[in-house]
Amino acid sequence: MTYSVKEIYYTLQGEGAQTGRAAVFLRFAGCNLWSGLERDRAKAVCKFCDTDFVGTNGPGGGQFKTADALAEAVAQCWQSNTDSLSPFGGEGRGEGVPEARIQNTGIGTNADTVGSIPVFRIPSSVPYVVCTGGEPLLQIDKPLVDALHARGFEVGVETNGTQDAPEGLDWICVSPKSNAPLKLTHGNELKLVYPQADAPPERFASLAFDHFFLQPLDSPERDANTRAATEYCLKHPQWRLSLQIHKLIGIP
Repeated sequence: MTYSVKEIYYTLQGEGAQTGRAAVFLRFAGCNLWSGLERDRAKAVCKFCDTDFVGTNGPGGGQFKTADALAEAVAQCWQSNTDSLSPFGGEGRGEGVPEARIQNTGIGTNADTVGSIPVFRIPSSVPYVVCTGGEPLLQIDKPLVDALHARGFEVGVETNGTQDAPEGLDWICVSPKSNAPLKLTHGNELKLVYPQADAPPERFASLAFDHFFLQPLDSPERDANTRAATEYCLKHPQWRLSLQIHKLIGIP
């Protein structure tokens, strides 16, 4: 298939459980909950989106005819912005994905000892790609996941949860929108923009996610929304507060 990509860029993840982690952001064009055009916002299911996902004219964007071509563009973005030539050193890539990526732990399983105390060796930083949009699951398929894995990447997705996910994704973050029905009811992280009149946290609290985050709605009422989200998290400690730190520190 041909993949329509708005942009590919390198930054730090600014939200949720992976906050502060270096990543390539792979933003796909298109969404099923809003056209991305201001004239359609009032009638959209998701009315508060602050992202430009229309077209393929962003940095690194374009039409990619194969999974390998797109995965290679992601790998080049990582390599051009980091110190290492390839994700795991040396000149090759696709030499297998480390155990740390499979376990989503960030640490290996081998240990040295100092006296009788085990000291775990931290492996090289695992390259991470965040597939986002728009709605990335309209386009992501198993061949693309496999091609990214072959280049050593841990593959995360940020989705509204209304589409089925291909096999092999390493990190699934679902961000429910309004009353849009969820197909993905389990994953690593549920990140709910708050408040949403049609999407109260109680509706999602029993779903099978490892982490639950409330993220204050970025609007003219952002300060009030932040206070409300903070108060909710204090009263309901299942939920943690997520702030968009990339906006606070001025990075993409």
